[in-house]
Amino acid sequence: MSFFKNQFANVVEWEEFRDDMIFWKWSNREIKKGSRLIIRPGQDAIFLNNGKVEGIFQDEGDYNIASEIIPFLSTLKGFKFGFNSGMRVEVLFVNTKEFTVRWGTKNAIHIPTPQLPGGLPIRANGTFNFKVNDYVALIDKIAGVKESYYVDDIKLRITSILDQLLMKWISKEGKDMFNLQANAFEIAQGIREDLDMQIVNDGMTITGFNVMSFNYPEEIQEMITRTASHSMVGDVQRYQQISMTDGIASGKVQGGGAASDMAGMMMGMNIANEMLKSMNAGQNKPAQTDPPAQTAAPAHNNAPASEGKPKPNFCPNCGQKTGEGNFCSNCGHKLV
Repeated sequence: MSFFKNQFANVVEWEEFRDDMIFWKWSNREIKKGSRLIIRPGQDAIFLNNGKVEGIFQDEGDYNIASEIIPFLSTLKGFKFGFNSGMRVEVLFVNTKEFTVRWGTKNAIHIPTPQLPGGLPIRANGTFNFKVNDYVALIDKIAGVKESYYVDDIKLRITSILDQLLMKWISKEGKDMFNLQANAFEIAQGIREDLDMQIVNDGMTITGFNVMSFNYPEEIQEMITRTASHSMVGDVQRYQQISMTDGIASGKVQGGGAASDMAGMMMGMNIANEMLKSMNAGQNKPAQTDPPAQTAAPAHNNAPASEGKPKPNFCPNCGQKTGEGNFCSNCGHKLV
């Protein structure tokens, strides 16, 4: 007799569970006497009868439906199993975890900007998070007509309006179009609120939205990089000197030695000119007036006037290092 006692028993459980599945419906089957309900971690089980919620069970475990579940159902609590009779209900299993989804713009978004008549084309990528938070709304809008629902269904819905929201929040006044990453948090917060309004009526909520990066076209990115480099250096002449030095140090300035020699000579001339300017500036300072009692010069001072003018270490004409002579050994320029 024990064989016949449990021959109609079955197990109500999430048979097709996947990590990317939001809900799954156990339906079109009868629950017999001796049937069990299995709820695993991260799952809630909702009993439905004629589309209405009979009971919600959230604690994981293995339950006897006749003795531990039916007494808590709204309209079916008085149901009695007979030998050959069962109860036909639907059980909706809901994934309770928070889902994380990666997103990215498929095509460049052209943001209006005065600097570019056709708009600034940018791409963006990041992540968003969502979870189910209202079972009644979920059943009324989605689960009532679907047997299952996946993360990709939500992703498709979100990304279909994401480009419009990005344009809306990027175009807000005060945004630096060439440094959008500085405003990424503010932009993401605005988009999260708008997206939440799109799915809240379906029983879900956006719990987070993040913009990881904004990407510009290659030529615009190079322009941004150059502009930043110039700003960091301070002036173009200094930037050119640093670029020349980096080129020589890295070996990029080549050409059988001629290019490097020319670059070295130019650097030497620049250094010599800077030194000469510094010395001339020092000589042009007004001389200090000595007290009257000390104005007389020694009578024996017969040193030539040229000794009062210091000789530069580099020729101001060609940049050649000077020796002990009064004329440059390379170009003949007078040094003193």
